[in-house]
Amino acid sequence: MTAYTKDGERAWHLDRRVPIAVIVTLLLQSAAALVWAGSANERLSTLEVRAVRIDEMVERTARLEERAKAASAALERIEARLAR
Repeated sequence: MTAYTKDGERAWHLDRRVPIAVIVTLLLQSAAALVWAGSANERLSTLEVRAVRIDEMVERTARLEERAKAASAALERIEARLAR
């Protein structure tokens, strides 16, 4: 016997011929997919934090390079004055 909706369409139902192993397998696969997605999200979060730290280090390195250039220029001026 097939169930129908008010519109005359066939209603969805779970047939008793579907083995419980198929249902359990689908549930386990869904759970595994959720676990995988959660671990991927955690890795992404970790990488984002690391990227922010790297950006900060790049900025610090650029500042240090500019200071080193300024110190080198000052040292050259001092050496030029001493050489006179």
